[in-house]
Amino acid sequence: MTCTATITSKGQITIPRIARMALKSTTVEIEIRGEEVILRPVQSVAGVLSAYAGGKESLTEIRSKVWQEVADEKAGRAA
Repeated sequence: MTCTATITSKGQITIPRIARMALKSTTVEIEIRGEEVILRPVQSVAGVLSAYAGGKESLTEIRSKVWQEVADEKAGRAA
């Protein structure tokens, strides 16, 4: 199947409905191979980000650490 889409001046495209239906996902992985651009469906964003996961901290623990770092930075304290 081949679809055509136009790239706007802002670099955006609308993926044709038939292609969106084939992807069965609202999140896609984009691979660039030379002059080809390949879209693959991503069923779980967490799955894509799992390679970056470093530990078993909960979202609450991570959020607390980030807020503390922001507060320290705003107060001029070194991290």
